[in-house]
Amino acid sequence: MKRTFLIIILTSILMSLTPPSNFFEQQLKFPRVQTANRQKGKAVSNLLSSKNINSINFDLFLRAFKKEQKLEVWAKNKADETFKFLKAYEYCATTGVLGPKRRSGDRQIPEGFYEVDLFNPQSQYLLSFRINYPNKSDLVFADKLNPGDNIFIHGHCVTIGCIPIGDENIQELYLLASKAKSAGGKINVHIFPIIMNEQNYKAINAEFGTDARLLAFWSWLKPAYDAFENSKKLPVVVIEDSGKYVIK
Repeated sequence: MKRTFLIIILTSILMSLTPPSNFFEQQLKFPRVQTANRQKGKAVSNLLSSKNINSINFDLFLRAFKKEQKLEVWAKNKADETFKFLKAYEYCATTGVLGPKRRSGDRQIPEGFYEVDLFNPQSQYLLSFRINYPNKSDLVFADKLNPGDNIFIHGHCVTIGCIPIGDENIQELYLLASKAKSAGGKINVHIFPIIMNEQNYKAINAEFGTDARLLAFWSWLKPAYDAFENSKKLPVVVIEDSGKYVIK
């Protein structure tokens, strides 16, 4: 298992040396990506064109909600300021409880603000891409010796802390993400405990009212949710040395 993953890491490093515009072409060298493109490529092109998104020059943004078990996909043309909603995928399995991930083996899906940092076209879960957990904030609060790592969005319907969306859906989303990486820029992934509208936010504050640390952590996440809801522009998130998320 470790040897296989090391090979995947080395492959990804080699691919990262290729200009971003060639990333999608490189991915198409892998049989599973070829299959995904054959089965879902037209649907991906149609999805983008239905929102007037240029399929070779766009930004992708993913927003996940743990309680609702939903992963939203947003995109925008590079020249545009605001994102457009493309579609949502349902988790097909979940684990853990509301609250951030703080150690390896806690079976928690992280909460916070991340970026896609690795693609795995040979995943044991068909296809997958990884978020950069633990980030600077996580490292302040998580277990110092073993905070956990390798959190993926992937196919199949099993999880111990990742976000699984099933095989057909990951084929589609993997193509979207690969195309976005070829266009350059970051793929941001925001993971929230719930859809953080006012009603839901009041409800979890009441439900977890005795957990001051958890409520403080969620209070750092809500401004980013509100900012995007109001503007459909990706907020600038800064992590202070204390681990606190601050929206600029």
